[in-house]
Amino acid sequence: MTVLNELHQDHVNLNKLLAVLGNKLEQLKQGEMPNFVLLADAVDYITSYADAYHHPLEDQMYAFFKDSGCPELDEAISQCVEEHKQLKKSSQDIIEAVDCILSDAVVPMDQFIEKLECFLDEQIEHLNLEEGTLFPLLDEVATDEQWEALKPELPTMSDPLFGQQQRQRYIDLYSELLRDMQ
Repeated sequence: MTVLNELHQDHVNLNKLLAVLGNKLEQLKQGEMPNFVLLADAVDYITSYADAYHHPLEDQMYAFFKDSGCPELDEAISQCVEEHKQLKKSSQDIIEAVDCILSDAVVPMDQFIEKLECFLDEQIEHLNLEEGTLFPLLDEVATDEQWEALKPELPTMSDPLFGQQQRQRYIDLYSELLRDMQ
């Protein structure tokens, strides 16, 4: 499996989870209260896996291909690296809001809905940038030799939700994900 294929599969998996969160958002907008523990697990997975593995892998890959001689690729890489920083901030905002709700703190639901909607929009826009612009440019510009030179430098990590060995804390989330997909 190539690095781009692995990252693409991560994006497919993230999109599944974002769809589940989108369903939870719609429940909130209808005045229903979703399971906030599962919502917290979903946000935790997205942020933990992205911050610990997915984005660092992408950032390392992007640094390798930066200044490739393709201005369009370099611009997309710069935009993507900046978005990774913004995603980390918005992830922290939504995690703090969910933690407050789980701690029975008073959180105005309209503010929480707005934060969750913003979080989802930013995640989806970012995935669209990578899938629609960045990955196709990399596929076009990068040589097989470059991919081979890059591969040993990249970190490896098993996906705790979609990988072979699911972590116990994500089992409920995975079950909920399967229910929402049916």
